[in-house]
Amino acid sequence: MRMDNSKDKRQRLLDLYKDLRVADVRDGMDWMMRHHQGSMSPDIRPLFRTRAVGIAKTIRYVPYEGTIPQMSPEEYSEWVGWYYQEICPYPWLDEVQEGDLCVIDQSGVDSGLMGSNNSLAGFEKGVRGYVTNGGVRDTDELIIQQIPFWSKFISQSMVQGRLQFHAQDIPVMVGGVLVHPGDVVVADGDGIIVVPRELAFDVAQCACQELEKDKVARRRLYERLGMELDHTVE
Repeated sequence: MRMDNSKDKRQRLLDLYKDLRVADVRDGMDWMMRHHQGSMSPDIRPLFRTRAVGIAKTIRYVPYEGTIPQMSPEEYSEWVGWYYQEICPYPWLDEVQEGDLCVIDQSGVDSGLMGSNNSLAGFEKGVRGYVTNGGVRDTDELIIQQIPFWSKFISQSMVQGRLQFHAQDIPVMVGGVLVHPGDVVVADGDGIIVVPRELAFDVAQCACQELEKDKVARRRLYERLGMELDHTVE
C-alpha cells in the first residue's frame, strides 16, 4: 500500500508530535506493544540540549573504496572538487522539504559529512534536524547557529578519501533502528525515537495521554512546592 505523503498528512503528523517528548513517544510505542523497537542507541547524542520533530528523510553513505593518489596541494584542490562532484555529492540537499528530519547512515565512519555550512543550507529549506551514526564537524558554529544535531562522533575530517554517496530515500539502519522514509522522528536530550509511519497516529494518541497525565501530576507538585509554573506543566 502506498504511503500518503501529502503535505496535509505530513503537517498533521508534525502537529501531533510537536509537543511530545521522546519519553512520551517511547511510552506510546510501549502501549502499542513495541517495547523493543524505535529507540536509537544512546551513543548517538545531541550536540547541545535541544529537540526536534520531523519526517524521516533517509540518506546512506558508505566507506570510500578507491585509492588516494599522490598529489601536490594544487592537484589535491582539483581532486577535492572532483570528489565532491562525482564520489561524495549531496543530491538530497536539493530535495529536502519543510518538516524533514535527515537521518544519515554514514556506515559508522568518523568523518564530518555535515558541518556548519551544509547543515545550515538544509535548515534554510525547512529541515528540522539531523541524525547520523557517523561524525559531524564545525560543532562550535552549529551550536551558535542552533541547528539540532545528533551524532555518534564529533569529527575533524572532511569526507574526501573517506566516504562516498550511496543512496537516498531508502531504509537505513541508524543507531540500531531501521528507519524508513516517512517515519516520524522525535529527538531531544533523552535521545532519538523513530515511529513507523503506519503506527504514527495511534502512537501519538497514547503518547499524548501519558504527557497530559504527567503534566497534571507535576503541576500539583509545582503548586505544593511554590514553584513558578513553566511550559512543561501548562
